[in-house]
Amino acid sequence: MEDAPVKKAQAGAPAWVMTFADLMSLLLAFFVLLFSFSEMDKQKFKELSGSMRDAFGVQREVPAFNPPIGTSVIARDFSPGMPTPTDQDQVRQEAIKELTEMRKQGENEEAENDLLEDLEKVLNYLEVEIAKGVVEVQSDGERVITIRIRETGSFPSGSADLSNDFNPVILKIARLTNEIGGRIAVAGHTDIVPISTDRYRSNWELSSARAVTVLEQIVEKGQLDPARFQVAGFGATRPIDSNDTAEGRARNRRVEVILLRGGSLDTEYAEGVSREASAIPDQ
Repeated sequence: MEDAPVKKAQAGAPAWVMTFADLMSLLLAFFVLLFSFSEMDKQKFKELSGSMRDAFGVQREVPAFNPPIGTSVIARDFSPGMPTPTDQDQVRQEAIKELTEMRKQGENEEAENDLLEDLEKVLNYLEVEIAKGVVEVQSDGERVITIRIRETGSFPSGSADLSNDFNPVILKIARLTNEIGGRIAVAGHTDIVPISTDRYRSNWELSSARAVTVLEQIVEKGQLDPARFQVAGFGATRPIDSNDTAEGRARNRRVEVILLRGGSLDTEYAEGVSREASAIPDQ
């Protein structure tokens, strides 16, 4: 029996390989095209990478992701707002306003700290006189310190002549005004009991005369610039206590040395810089 003839293989690759190669090329081109249209969410990728690091024990103190730039809490995609018109040649960011407000806030805090230091200095200087009830010290918490000189121990009743025993207190106040600086207002006050003497026709004249006396003594003993001072007499118009009792009337008879740190003395005092004195209690 004769053997069957052996078929010889044709040279080259089979015909189906060409079809398969074309299919692979088309699939590769298709996936490359899909990838080119895709957009990687860097935010999620960084969060995922950070979570993976934490899961495998690679922990960091600083989070592995940063907040996205140019996104909103409400919507990821948003249109830009309308630009704010300006008359300036340069357009600056709105953040400059916030920076300015922060600086102003810092300056206010610094001013408050300076006021507290000055208030502590006044209290230390006049500690003995405050304990004796000769003077009172009060502050508005912003930039005004009021040294209130009571009539007891300073002026005889119905007189604007300062007692000699009160000169050491005036000297202390003069040194304080020299160290603290700023503008100073001296205001005289009386109670509602009318006065009419050969020297003073009314409480207005008496309160003004006492304020002038204290001002002149402070300027003379402290050798201060008179331009820093302003004087006023309010009579009985600004009581700090009830005029129905002897104790209340005694508190109302006073001279106030008002230390105003910064600002215009004329404007501030015309509006009532001594705020605690302007609050009239219920009678």
